[in-house]
Amino acid sequence: MAPVAVPNVANLKLDDQSVQQETVSNQTSNDVNEEDDEDEDDVDVGADDAKKKKKKKKPKKKKAAAAVQSEPPRVGLSKIFRNGVYPIGEEQEYPNDTTSRMTSAEARERDRLLHEDPATTYNQIRRAAEVHRQVRSYARKNIKPGMTMTEIANMIEDGTRALVEENGFESGIGFPTGLNVNEIAAHYSPNPGDKQVLQQRDVMKVDFGVHVNGRIVDSAFTMTFEPTWNRLLEAVQDATNTGVREAGIDVRLCDIGAAIQEVMESYEVEVDGKTYQVKSISNLNGHSIAPYSIHGGTAGKIGKSVPIVKQHGSDADTTKMEEGEYFAIETFGSTGRGRVIEQGACSHYALSPNMPENYTLHHQSAKSLLKGIQKNFGTLPFCRRYLEHAGEKNYLLGLNTLVREGIVMDYPPLVDPQPGAQTAQFEHTILLRPTCKEVVSRGDDY
Repeated sequence: MAPVAVPNVANLKLDDQSVQQETVSNQTSNDVNEEDDEDEDDVDVGADDAKKKKKKKKPKKKKAAAAVQSEPPRVGLSKIFRNGVYPIGEEQEYPNDTTSRMTSAEARERDRLLHEDPATTYNQIRRAAEVHRQVRSYARKNIKPGMTMTEIANMIEDGTRALVEENGFESGIGFPTGLNVNEIAAHYSPNPGDKQVLQQRDVMKVDFGVHVNGRIVDSAFTMTFEPTWNRLLEAVQDATNTGVREAGIDVRLCDIGAAIQEVMESYEVEVDGKTYQVKSISNLNGHSIAPYSIHGGTAGKIGKSVPIVKQHGSDADTTKMEEGEYFAIETFGSTGRGRVIEQGACSHYALSPNMPENYTLHHQSAKSLLKGIQKNFGTLPFCRRYLEHAGEKNYLLGLNTLVREGIVMDYPPLVDPQPGAQTAQFEHTILLRPTCKEVVSRGDDY
């Protein structure tokens, strides 16, 4: 999920009847009972003859096979990964690592302790990442021009809720599904009643998140349905992989931005005989992630931002990445101006990290809505469709009041305003473990 220039803290159901039939059929429930009769020889016990005795072995039961995923995906991952152990992401050595962290006994012990501690276990974020991989795999195969944005959002969110086995603040959606088309780089999700239809020539950024106990996986990809803008996608994916590769413990944030921009802007796109240089969108960036905080802010403290352009002089952020931190490495490329502005109807909201301690709400609707937001989302971002999913009605006046009072932050769509501009995005979540860097959201697709 993309932050704005200055980052701050950052569910819809299809017919499940066919899914249940597929799911149940995938589980093996036939037990094999084996009975062996054993005859024992007669035993002479003196004057009396002993009767033959028979012993029966207890029936042997085969364990039920693990479930397999359905299409559309609706099988919770706990039914597939019955041992509770989820796939490890891509492990990379740190750049210029002279301390041999991969083989260091001290680092390996810290890694083990972190994984075994229920509060920091890697299993939480790996579970969220596997949900993301399985949901997006289905989405990438089934999103087609002619679908409405609401249908696409429902496809992704219904799958996410089912696979992560949504349960309040224990597991669920990490933030509103971004379906950003063409010049819109970030922060568009269909509002209730939205009728927008995906077109054949559209370039769509799909950005969605999953959380388990507040550990958020934030990952995004871009889709096209004809080859016109493929070179743009190549540039941005290469730039994101560069950012992932350069990131690491004790690496300065500004150095990552410089490396990303160099790769991004080495690409050009030729369309209808005209050549466009791909530009890094200078006022968008990656970000740290903290529990229940998509942009890493905690207790009034702003999270870290990962730039995607080279920074100069006093503007250079020399802050370093640290062991144990989570980051969303995301890059945005544009054929337009290379900067975004806020434009269009807002869909993304979140409680303000700087909520005033004392406030007076004169509208009962605002008071009631605030309680609902705190109960259902806490510090996690939400959209208007999620409010309706949670049962809120007639909430617009209350929502606007909360925004005006600075209690809720609004995040309008971010758009490159140059006419004809096209934008693309790729994003991965990385974990800076003591021994190595784990790209938890990596998959076979990107």
